[in-house]
Order: sequence, then C-alpha cells, then structure tokens
Amino acid sequence: MHEQQMVSQINDAIGAHGMWKMRLRTAINSGIGDIRSEQACRDDKCAFGQWIHGPTIDAATRAGVPYQVIRRLHAEFHQSAGAVLACVERGDRDRAADLLAGDYTARSEKLVRGLTKWKHELLAQVSAFV
Repeated sequence: MHEQQMVSQINDAIGAHGMWKMRLRTAINSGIGDIRSEQACRDDKCAFGQWIHGPTIDAATRAGVPYQVIRRLHAEFHQSAGAVLACVERGDRDRAADLLAGDYTARSEKLVRGLTKWKHELLAQVSAFV
C-alpha cells in the first residue's frame, strides 16, 4: 500500500478513536451505550480495524514492528472500551467512570501516540523518495 494512503488511514483512525471518549462518557451519563460491549471490544469492526485486518496491507508492512505494535494497541483499546460499556450495561456507572479515567484513557493515549509515531515514520519514507 502506498505510504500516503496509509497516512490517510492513520489520520482517520486518530480522529475516529478520539471520538470514543465522548461516546463512552455519554454512555456512562445516560446509562445506555449506542453500541453493545460485545461489539465494542472487537478490534475488527471499526473502519480502522477493518483496514488493519483487511487484505489491502501488504505482507512486508504486516511483518513490520509498527504494524504489529499498532495492531496490539488497537486491540487493547477496544478491550478497554468494551469493559467500560460492560460496566454501563451492568448499571455500574462508577466503575465505568473509573475505567474510562484510568485504563481506557491510558490505552487510548498509547494508541494515539503509536499511530502518530507510525504516521511520522511513513511521512519520513515519503520525504526520502522526494
């Protein structure tokens, strides 16, 4: 896959995953999520997950450390989002809020840092060819 297309996917992922915090906070405040925990914990259901698990990424990229790290961080992010929503579904808003502020936020920030690093590495590759 061309580096520019990968950068675009990564930019989209950073924005989309940034929206999750608001989505989860809304679920905690209302007591109802707009998605079930079983769905949220799946890292292959969002647009970025479909891309990262999909066929458009070449074998060399899949074998690389950045891809492997992001795939793991993305899965951990979704596990955390699912855990927050599971608490909401059980009516345990306090535990959901604690998870949102703690584990979820830490994993979200780590994912965004990883995505940003991968993006900068790809942009450096593009610059090297210019």
